Amino acid sequence: MGDVVPFVVRRPGEPQERSGPQPDEVEPLWRESVGRELREERLASGRRLVDVAGDAGVSPQYLSEVERGLKDPSSELLAAMAGALGLSIADLASRVASVEMSSDAPLCLAA
Repeated sequence: MGDVVPFVVRRPGEPQERSGPQPDEVEPLWRESVGRELREERLASGRRLVDVAGDAGVSPQYLSEVERGLKDPSSELLAAMAGALGLSIADLASRVASVEMSSDAPLCLAA
């Protein structure tokens, strides 16, 4: 039927317990991956944090926290921030998925 892969939940500041063999690196959280993609797009376009935040209707502090993976924005705010960078949520999700997928990563399919 397949291998059972343990689900590792990571919380900031909490020591990680090891039970059995674990990969050296923990898979990044969704909010961290989304934030990294938003930041990379903003920097690639040569725009300042304050300008993108203004276009998205959020504070520069909030956008900074999202980019650093500290905040998990709602779908509405994510759409506004992506839209301010000329991206759709689908574009952003595709970028995150393509970066995070590797041939060694376990894949879960639901029917």
